[in-house]
Amino acid sequence: MVVVPEFLIKRIYQKGSLKKLENGASVNLKNVLGPGFISGFNYVKINNTTYEAKDVKFIMNGQEYLGTEVSEENPVAFRLGQVGTLVMTGEQSVIDGINKIVIEALNPEAGVVRLSIEDEVK
Repeated sequence: MVVVPEFLIKRIYQKGSLKKLENGASVNLKNVLGPGFISGFNYVKINNTTYEAKDVKFIMNGQEYLGTEVSEENPVAFRLGQVGTLVMTGEQSVIDGINKIVIEALNPEAGVVRLSIEDEVK
């Protein structure tokens, strides 16, 4: 299993991309590491609100992938330089000021990949 250092994982998050939506939030991810796959979404946590896979969708190149549909059997190719938007629906979680965000996804080579960052709505 490949181990990806946390400082590299943090580079995937596009700082300043956090958006407050009417019924949730969205953030952008950009693959700056190399070609790879996403084989699942465990959860996205913003402040004290946790969005499970059923509450998450990943939008890339105009195509939507529901968090519950992304799996080892049905991975999403995330090529170098591609940008994707994670949209979380449900409870409002974004606050004015600094927001703590944790994204836990799965990768076939690295296993569980956890991204912990802070961002604020612009």
